[in-house]
Amino acid sequence: MPHLIVRGIQAEQMAAISEPLAVELAALCGCGTDNFTIECLQTTGVFAGKVVESFPFIEVAWFERGQEVRDQFAQIVTKYVLSLGIPEVEMAFVAYQKESYYANGEHF
Repeated sequence: MPHLIVRGIQAEQMAAISEPLAVELAALCGCGTDNFTIECLQTTGVFAGKVVESFPFIEVAWFERGQEVRDQFAQIVTKYVLSLGIPEVEMAFVAYQKESYYANGEHF
């Protein structure tokens, strides 16, 4: 169920890496590729009074899997994003709490 929320990277670019990325992440997390959601937000950056390109940033929302898995997850995502010719990407993880996550009105 990891959700990758992507800013500053075009949807077409993420689509090009989405299949092998999901396969590698699924193997790491021990789940199916259908558990992953990748969404690309259309954003507009603003800096010093000008409109600029948004910085490549990925927020990963998931149920915590520990530092080792988190580190490997970040390395895998970074590898694929850099393969697009993007020189730099940052990432942050947000951990859901099972008692605060609901599906069809029921918490996990």
